[in-house]
Amino acid sequence: MQVILLEKVANLGNLGDVVRVRDGFARNYLIPQKIARRATESALQEFEARRAELEKAQVEKLAAAEAVAAKLGDYTLTLTEKAGVDGRLFGSVGNIDIAAGLVKAGFDTIVKTQVRLPEGALKAVGEYPVSIVLHPDVAVEINVVIQGEMA
Repeated sequence: MQVILLEKVANLGNLGDVVRVRDGFARNYLIPQKIARRATESALQEFEARRAELEKAQVEKLAAAEAVAAKLGDYTLTLTEKAGVDGRLFGSVGNIDIAAGLVKAGFDTIVKTQVRLPEGALKAVGEYPVSIVLHPDVAVEINVVIQGEMA
């Protein structure tokens, strides 16, 4: 299916690009999230009429993401989890836990899908680098320190 992108999508294209994607990806994700529209003649004409307003909104999102990235720059998130004597956690720390910790710390715009754990869930006490992708062009790395709490 061909769609017009209404905002920049990583690994897919920029605002206004007409790209071919799989039908399910378009129907189940891009179109319901209002990230894209079907590429019909009327949709292309409507997009060209709204292009300036969409570009302005894109610039505002980028500026907001850069502002949050500046605040997150050297931030260290400390989480206390139940752990055994050997330092292994009873469970794991995932992107949901990290996003919840950041929201509790005052970063209200962070959601779990923005947290990237390169090696999967964290399962031991220690310090880990975690990437936060705020916008397709803005990614910031923070340190997550997991402290053990004896059960």
